[in-house]
Amino acid sequence: MYTLAVLRDFIAQHYLVGGDWGPENQPHSHHYRLELRLEGSQLDEHGYLVDIVAVNAALDALLSRYRDHMLNDLPEFDGLNPSLEHFARILAHRLAERLRAANLHALEVRLWEDETAWAGYRLPLT
Repeated sequence: MYTLAVLRDFIAQHYLVGGDWGPENQPHSHHYRLELRLEGSQLDEHGYLVDIVAVNAALDALLSRYRDHMLNDLPEFDGLNPSLEHFARILAHRLAERLRAANLHALEVRLWEDETAWAGYRLPLT
């Protein structure tokens, strides 16, 4: 199985709802680190799992929606606590819409909110 991974850093804001999490209930920023992993068993005719230029373009376009924005104000978080877990799932599904290749079997997003904590979401594509 082949794996291609790409990293991105971005800052976004949120506040948690539905519980008493102290300072996390107030608007604040996180310096997120997104790790995207793509998996597949076959390479294309160029020897690529996926063209990394296309992966970079998809990531840049998607992250421009979240960079420097309040997650709570975005429709995809309507009715949701903007947790790390929800955010990882949303990013995985949005990236899957943008990255289509017949040889991809899975896409995984690992989203770090600081140096010690991350949540992931793996999405089978077949």
